[in-house]
Amino acid sequence: MRRVVVTGLGAITPLGVGIRRTWSRLLASECGIVSIADREPVARWRELPSKVAGIIPEGSKDEGKWKASDWLDNGEERRMARFTQYAIAATEMALNDAGWRPQKQEDKEMTGICLGSGIGNLEELYNTSVVYDKAGYKKVSPLFVPQLLINLGAGHVSMKYGLQGPNHAVTTACTTGAHAIGDASRFIAFGDADVMIAGGSESCIHPLALAGFSRSRSLVTAYNDKPSSSSRPFDRDRGGFVIAEGAGVVILEELEHAKARGAEIYAEVRGYGCSGDAHHVTAPRDDGHGAFLAMKRALKNAGVRPKEVDYINAHATSTPLGDAAENSAIQTLMLGEEGFDTASQISVSSTKGAIGHLLGAAGAVEAIFSILAVKDNTIPPTLNLHNLDEKFNCNYTPLVSRQKEVNVSLSNSFGFGGTNASLVFSKYR
Repeated sequence: MRRVVVTGLGAITPLGVGIRRTWSRLLASECGIVSIADREPVARWRELPSKVAGIIPEGSKDEGKWKASDWLDNGEERRMARFTQYAIAATEMALNDAGWRPQKQEDKEMTGICLGSGIGNLEELYNTSVVYDKAGYKKVSPLFVPQLLINLGAGHVSMKYGLQGPNHAVTTACTTGAHAIGDASRFIAFGDADVMIAGGSESCIHPLALAGFSRSRSLVTAYNDKPSSSSRPFDRDRGGFVIAEGAGVVILEELEHAKARGAEIYAEVRGYGCSGDAHHVTAPRDDGHGAFLAMKRALKNAGVRPKEVDYINAHATSTPLGDAAENSAIQTLMLGEEGFDTASQISVSSTKGAIGHLLGAAGAVEAIFSILAVKDNTIPPTLNLHNLDEKFNCNYTPLVSRQKEVNVSLSNSFGFGGTNASLVFSKYR
């Protein structure tokens, strides 16, 4: 089996445009969650019980903020859904970071894309439905379907760079980004590609999305007047997740290919594991068995013992049930490990306290954080963790980042429908 390494990173998050800006602000315990109560149309936003979100800051690229014209020409911007725009920008950053611009036909044929979204272009679906209901067929844009399809994020990336390797899209709710990276790593491991662009992108900050999640009682409602305090993974006073937008893209590469061109290697993709809860549409099993299976399989695939994991980036969205289930899964994973007295010896954090829940992009962005934890030997913090739930006993890195030798990290992602994935990264040796 061929070895797979990470050679490029790109991200757009509520903390800013660009992975360096995002990572530095994350380690400084800054938060990108803001109030959305005054967005237009105000009547639609203010009637919602949850009025906070992780929004991409708007402004110039030089300020680490988002402006579509910095990345796309007018025609591209008009043709592409916002989640695709984010994907294009994050891919451009990742390719620049990796120093990979395939020009030869053989290189284009061996470079692919595996990128998805959880919800995709909800705004266009909503707007077109309203227009069609009022004015009929002729008011439907010919761009409607191409802007709607989730695989068009991957499609536009492929067309922009002339990539003729695997062209694959993933949509597995909040596990999308992790599945995309894991699947892409296997395309390389099995010889279908030498280089893969992989990740997830999401842009669905829309009243309908918040209404739907609110009706399922998933979103936090208790901190509308204190947005930066609203996402509080593992805290006793957590009450739901904060919806957010953004994109994360990694460049994965076959080891010998990367070495031959002198690429910088961030980390090695050591393992990938998937599972299904087979339990409930939105809620995990209380014991976190599905999460446990995903972690167990990823570590088996990696050939790594649980006690060798130095850091876990938890999926932990700040929901009462989800955080408790993941805590139980981690405890089960560590149970019986020789040399471990309790799960408190494993360093864990949830970066959703700083950026909220990016849905289909969450797994990709959090994988990037796990990669950087390995590269920089730094554990990012869990913000707003002032009162650890008394049932939990892991070291959840409250409030501030800390330095620690990180040889192996594990990144978790779980989604509605009981879909779970875990990724294992390690230092390249």
